[in-house]
Amino acid sequence: MIEDDGNAERRRLAEADSGERPWRGWGPYLSERAWGTVREDYSPYGNAWDYFPHDQARSRCYRWNEDGMAGICDDRQTFAFALALWNGKDSILKERMFGLGGDLGNHGEDVKEYWWYVDSTPTHSWMTWRYHYPQAAFPYDDLVAENCRRGRNDPEYELADTGIFDEDRYWAVEADYAKAGPTDMCIRITVKNMGPDEATIDVLPTLWFRNTWAWGLPGRDYRPEIRAKDNGLLAEHRLLGRLALTGDGAPRPLFCNNETNGPRIWGKEGEEYPKDGIGDHIIHGADSVNPEGVGTKGALHYRLTVEPGGTREIRLRLNLNAPGAKDLAPADLKADFESTMSRRRAEADAYFDALVPAAATDEEKMIVRQAVAGLMWGKQFFHFDVARWLQGDPVSEPPPDSRRYGRNSHWWHMNSCDVLSMPDPWEYPWYAAWDLAFHCVAIARVDPGFAKEQLLLLLREWYMHPNGQIPAYEWAFGDVNPPVHAWAALRVFVLDGSNDFDFLARVLHKLLLNFTWWVNRKDAEGNNVFEGGFLGLDNVGPFDRSAALPVGGRLEQSDGTAWMAMYALNLLDMSLTLAVHDRVYEDIAAKFLEHFAYIADAAYEFGLWDEEEAFFYDVLRTADGHQIPLKVRSVVGLLPLTATTIISSSTLRRLPDVAARLRWFLTNKPEYGDVVGAKKSRGGQQLRLLSMVGPDQLIRILQRMLDEDEFLSPYGLRTLSRAHKEEPFTVYLGDHAYTVGYEPGESTSGLFGGNSNWRGPIWMPVNYILIEAVRRFAEFFGDDLQVEYPAKSGKMATLATVADDLSHRLVKLFLNDESGRRPFFGDVELFQRDGAWHDLLLFYEYFHGDTGAGLGAAHQTGWTALVLDLILTLRTPPAPDSRR
Repeated sequence: MIEDDGNAERRRLAEADSGERPWRGWGPYLSERAWGTVREDYSPYGNAWDYFPHDQARSRCYRWNEDGMAGICDDRQTFAFALALWNGKDSILKERMFGLGGDLGNHGEDVKEYWWYVDSTPTHSWMTWRYHYPQAAFPYDDLVAENCRRGRNDPEYELADTGIFDEDRYWAVEADYAKAGPTDMCIRITVKNMGPDEATIDVLPTLWFRNTWAWGLPGRDYRPEIRAKDNGLLAEHRLLGRLALTGDGAPRPLFCNNETNGPRIWGKEGEEYPKDGIGDHIIHGADSVNPEGVGTKGALHYRLTVEPGGTREIRLRLNLNAPGAKDLAPADLKADFESTMSRRRAEADAYFDALVPAAATDEEKMIVRQAVAGLMWGKQFFHFDVARWLQGDPVSEPPPDSRRYGRNSHWWHMNSCDVLSMPDPWEYPWYAAWDLAFHCVAIARVDPGFAKEQLLLLLREWYMHPNGQIPAYEWAFGDVNPPVHAWAALRVFVLDGSNDFDFLARVLHKLLLNFTWWVNRKDAEGNNVFEGGFLGLDNVGPFDRSAALPVGGRLEQSDGTAWMAMYALNLLDMSLTLAVHDRVYEDIAAKFLEHFAYIADAAYEFGLWDEEEAFFYDVLRTADGHQIPLKVRSVVGLLPLTATTIISSSTLRRLPDVAARLRWFLTNKPEYGDVVGAKKSRGGQQLRLLSMVGPDQLIRILQRMLDEDEFLSPYGLRTLSRAHKEEPFTVYLGDHAYTVGYEPGESTSGLFGGNSNWRGPIWMPVNYILIEAVRRFAEFFGDDLQVEYPAKSGKMATLATVADDLSHRLVKLFLNDESGRRPFFGDVELFQRDGAWHDLLLFYEYFHGDTGAGLGAAHQTGWTALVLDLILTLRTPPAPDSRR
């Protein structure tokens, strides 16, 4: 009997967490792109896009990890499985998604395909992936040429703009996965001819081993193999065991080797039957597959001719016997296959029905489910031994001397071989520290065990630098991301039930090292005002904050200082929570209470707060002592709102040492009373507000933040005030003028890359964290404080109402409006009007500040998936926060 309450998936999660059964062992951990990454860049000049472009990906063996479409692998990526397709017209086999490198797109790197992560449970017991594949020759050259022709002021030239989907001449390819067991996967490939004419498609489910043997490393020369067996493939690996891929019908097995095509890539001899052999055989009829039926890469070749509107189905089963186990039983592709598919789909339905409150609309339920799918499909195997990468492999040419001093050369200790949550599996197929923190908050709604594991992972000794820095992202581990790890850990702790104190303690101990790194490295004058650099907000200011300043001096940052004030409060909250169970943590709590006060007060003492304009600004302090405020009204000046928490009298009663230290501090240092002194009585106890922003400053900042002529848009908060559209900010430094103006869409500036923009668009993570800050103020002030909302409207609202409405505005990005249009689709009529596209959601990197159209990376489900948390919060009565 199929369970109807979601218990089956929750039971699998419990078994995975306890180690009883490895339900997370196989998953969609195969990257959408491994070419053009830092890991594969062995050039002397550090341009990953040039060194390993898309054109070489089909022919060149990857050093660190594999890629593919609709792919799965084990959590060490010993094997990989993915789809390959051919429409009979393309010049290459479609084995991976095509897009433009950062040097080709008119707004940076940009994928030029349409695929969706439609469904996934947390254990990947049920998954669905969909792709729309043109029936005409894919316009590779046209996409490159036209985007190179266009400038930054032009829109991107997308695949839909080419007209290739006219008359619905495309294949809708869908892959469903259902686990009969942790290492027994039923796979259903469905292809539908959406066009008006009969058409033929080649479908090649492909199995291969990641190449771990060709790099000349001692003791690592073992080479596994794949052979034909009955109507499938049998793969043997001494560590993994015996893996079988069985297909229905009568597919033709084809074999080559996961090795570089030496003549094509290097102009010299290479391995026989190389990596691209199957593609060359299918398309050109080349003798490039092994006639002996053996290799390290194998495919089952299906050629399907389908009538207009018709559908064909391919059934596959991939299962494993561990080393020493008996022979594999014949794979059932009939009754048991169908039963497994139906049962897992029904269990997934029941799981999500239990997750999403009944008060949510059907549209909201769909958004939640597809957001979860994107998060789950966004988990990728990430392998990168930085020391080996810097030194080079024994059989390779020695790396140039420049590598010893260039990118990531100070991160030689890092050795990643883990499944990690990626920002976008194509455009950002590597983890980023502050992205991952936001991902974990959304992931905690469905898989808190994995979320906690991810947060702890980046704090482990093979990630965190010995000096305490958390690695930022692959392109520059030493860059500086906002310190949101502690905030995320607290959110995950609460979402997980507020009882995993071991997790909280492990995080706190490591973050003490990281907090010290910040104090030592990013507070140049020791005055509690922080620099930090670009802090993730590329393009937010008049000049690149990650580069050397245009004049001598230092840039004191309102966002850097705010993040650190928030960080101190996060560590205070952690230590207060732990101190209730272990009084040792009271000392740490007292330390961070006082450190927060010093940071918050310094923002006013050293001029980050502009009293006349009621806003926080960055300040350029020149070498000769002059202070130049950079009066850009941006999210930089809103982030001080996030440095806010509440301590209750009940907490202080349980922690007398903290209470005594607080009394002493306020008595002997009354000048800090503005940031730790506000009090309210509610529910029989006294609440004390610790905030970088006092009640007066709060109201005045909100007047700008909630003004539709400034930050408030119909779809959330802009990152730059719209007032700068008519009045750009300009500062004159040396012989140059530096200007920043409001840009609601793609940036016209090449500052810090060029495909990213914080000069107006709506970004989900900062919206989310500001909404949370408003909710904390609402918790403190209750109905006693009301503000004009929207500003200048004459209507008053409580802060709780403001937070709810800001959440609704973000959710509206994905909902049908009164005309049946989804704002994030913008003016793409194919998506807005065609039913085959309209309910397939993309979770963009950011959104147009006026229209809500999706921009940037198209599959950035990581932090944009926070929309699911907003929906669940709006539709669920709030639970008390046990930390207070």
